[in-house]
Amino acid sequence: MNYILFDGNVRNQLLPFTFTRPVADIRVGILTIREKWEHLLGFTTTTVTEDYLSEKYPFLELEKNILINASFLPSENLANIIKGLEENQAVFFEEEPIAFFTTEGQEVDFETFNIIQYAHNDVLRIEYTWDIFSKNGEAIKRDFEMLTQGRKSQPIPEGVWTKNPQNIFIEEGAKIEFCTLNASEGPIYIGKDAEIMEGALVRGPFALCEHSTLKMGTKIYTNTTVGPHSKVGGEVNNSVIFGYSNKGHDGFLGNSVLGEWCNLGADTNNSNLKNNYAEVRLWDYETEGFARTGLQFCGLMMGDHSKCGINTMFNTGTVVGVSANIFGSGFPRNFVPSFSWGGSGGFTTYKTDKAFEVAKVVMGRRNIEFSEMDAKILEHVFEQTAKWRKA
Repeated sequence: MNYILFDGNVRNQLLPFTFTRPVADIRVGILTIREKWEHLLGFTTTTVTEDYLSEKYPFLELEKNILINASFLPSENLANIIKGLEENQAVFFEEEPIAFFTTEGQEVDFETFNIIQYAHNDVLRIEYTWDIFSKNGEAIKRDFEMLTQGRKSQPIPEGVWTKNPQNIFIEEGAKIEFCTLNASEGPIYIGKDAEIMEGALVRGPFALCEHSTLKMGTKIYTNTTVGPHSKVGGEVNNSVIFGYSNKGHDGFLGNSVLGEWCNLGADTNNSNLKNNYAEVRLWDYETEGFARTGLQFCGLMMGDHSKCGINTMFNTGTVVGVSANIFGSGFPRNFVPSFSWGGSGGFTTYKTDKAFEVAKVVMGRRNIEFSEMDAKILEHVFEQTAKWRKA
């Protein structure tokens, strides 16, 4: 069977992270949404997404296909139902399609389909950017159970203080030095070749993905994910770092999401609670206004390749686009468009030739090429977001 993940109608609600990736490649929990589906289905997947992303994330249609709405996180039960779908069958959650069976070239009309209503209480869906961190704890628990089932953890080294050690899983090659791991509120997953340096304090649910590092004295609170090849120091609470990003020094990051190839300068802090305790609003790219989140705690949403200088201060509910460079004293505004250069005193356009020079160096340090495909995607984002830089 051929499985295809499609973006669905939430794509624009997940910007700036979907400027540079399909919905399927958002990380929440330990794995990306695509990795979760592939693990439970036992098959690789392809993608239906925006045309400008399709070269990097290709679409393959075969004679028989099952299309899956990538905003839904899988459970074993849901995956089994989807694997059993037959021609002209679809699985819905309320009014929203989760998955449906098609043949090559078929025109889909759900009026003619046999609809299976999915009524189980295990539905977990990412519809808004803030869902990535607010639902991260539950996603970590699900991924932990899925990845560790029937497997044995590497031993916990001497000198590591633990609580509820049976809820801690250490992959091969991980290094852990004289730290505290408290898994009483949720599991702690330490990925392959990851490192936790001495003095770190960690409270689960928490995921440290492969080749990532917690630096000395780091304080990690619940429901946090540090994606692969990232370095983190200071204080982090209920945040998700997709991967290849650094917050290497002191400073606070809370109720936030960082994309890939981001860097927060030393002593960068974000506010995650307004002084008047009011509901936080976030920039909405569709309405070009600030949307209600229903949350009292909401911090920083930062797209891929964005960076900030030392001592940067982000206000509650700040959205930073792709490839922005922020520096200087004071609070920058709480919506920073993609390819912006500056700070509280104002912004100019961060030209693509300069931004690409930095991207090549940053990615080259991890032995990853900044490819023509990457450049084309970012050039498209540059043009797509020009109207907000002029505002």
